[in-house]
Amino acid sequence: MLDAFYAQTSPTAVTIIAIAIILVCGFAMTRITKLLKLPNVTAYIIVGILIGPFCLDLIPDSVIAGTDFISDIALAFIAFSVGEFFKLKSLKKNGAKTIVITLFEALLATILVFILTFVILKLDIVLCVVLSALAAATAPTSTAMTIRQTKAKGNFVDTLLQVIALDDVLSLIAFSISLSIAGVFLSDGGNLSAGTVIMPIVINIGIMVLGGFFGFFLKVLMPQKRTTDNRLIILISLLFLFCGICALLDISPLLGCLAMGMVYINVTGDDKLFKQINYFSPPIMLIFFVRSGLNLQLDSLFTPTGNTGSVPIIAIALLYFVIRMIGKYCGAFLGATVIKADAKVRNYVGLALIPQAGVAIGLSAMAARTLGGEIGENLQTIILASSILYELIGPACAKLSLYLSGSISNKIEDIAPVETHDTEGNPRREVDILIERIQKIRAEIPEREINAPSPEEQAFTEASEEQYEAMYELHRNRMRRR
Repeated sequence: MLDAFYAQTSPTAVTIIAIAIILVCGFAMTRITKLLKLPNVTAYIIVGILIGPFCLDLIPDSVIAGTDFISDIALAFIAFSVGEFFKLKSLKKNGAKTIVITLFEALLATILVFILTFVILKLDIVLCVVLSALAAATAPTSTAMTIRQTKAKGNFVDTLLQVIALDDVLSLIAFSISLSIAGVFLSDGGNLSAGTVIMPIVINIGIMVLGGFFGFFLKVLMPQKRTTDNRLIILISLLFLFCGICALLDISPLLGCLAMGMVYINVTGDDKLFKQINYFSPPIMLIFFVRSGLNLQLDSLFTPTGNTGSVPIIAIALLYFVIRMIGKYCGAFLGATVIKADAKVRNYVGLALIPQAGVAIGLSAMAARTLGGEIGENLQTIILASSILYELIGPACAKLSLYLSGSISNKIEDIAPVETHDTEGNPRREVDILIERIQKIRAEIPEREINAPSPEEQAFTEASEEQYEAMYELHRNRMRRR
């Protein structure tokens, strides 16, 4: 639509205008999806489709191709934030049990998707291998956001967060191996060797070690006197540097950035930095998801291609959507049964593992870039189409699991637990118990307005205020010297 205008405009102006269109349209669409109680990710992907080459064609191909690096940066932000949930104290408590649940749910989802695509649908082996590996990935940000919003807590929540974090580690390793196997099928005709499987694991271990070093180095660069705005600058510069190194090696930054966040939270216990980065990242995530929508190949949704046989991509996406859900739920149920977990964990943790968006979309973009051609495009289209469906029901399933597991409660006994007996074991008066509950609730209520900012916004605002105060103090000292 704007091709004639873009052709007569400088590349710099074209890029700036295109990014402005992406941001404005993405925000505008969230106003609509908010009324429909849908997540922002859905709005971003849909608006990407609408302003993309198959609808309004508002964004030139040069900008879409030139912003390819956004997926790496978005993955880095997502992974670093997930690292916050890898606290050794919690892992020691349920570590072994969490690993069993994660292995069962990730492997069963992967196996079922492979059976569906290769055995039943008889798709190209390359597409089947990579798509099956992506089935293991879960959306950590979606579930974590639901937990924060509902203020859910308890053993179920702790187990869930650990499973999600471990799930992404496992899915990335599986993805790396699948990509190597796919490369062998594309180039060597399927002559697999031990090195094909082992090398990706070794490389990912090396990336995790490097990410851990970056996390420790981040701690060294964060002394107590460091202002919060400079802390944010240092973190982003290290994340970008790590992404650059991974791009040079043609490796996903996900696992290394996760290790960076994991090491940093364990050596410092500083969760404020994570709140700051979460408040800073929304514009980047918006561009990432809108750009993903721009890449959705609408013309191939209903038309079978060479590597999909006689099956249209939309049918593959729908079947993938259903089969992966079955694999996630049943796998989590079986894993929890094996370790004899609490009935609530066994019955409901699988529901919270259904969401799939950021990690899977980022990895599919990387696979499309690595594999190239029709296979890469089809793979990305399947993941994007199914992600829209997952974002429609995923957050609701996660919230439902929290309610059914009892992690969210409206009972005053759960909100403000107090001792019902005195030190001698005698029952306390009900009025005394009620007064203590009320005092406990009042003590936990923040002294701020109802429409107060989120913790992420507070952390970011504090950084701005400290910067302003530092500049004001510097200006005042200069005036005194005069």
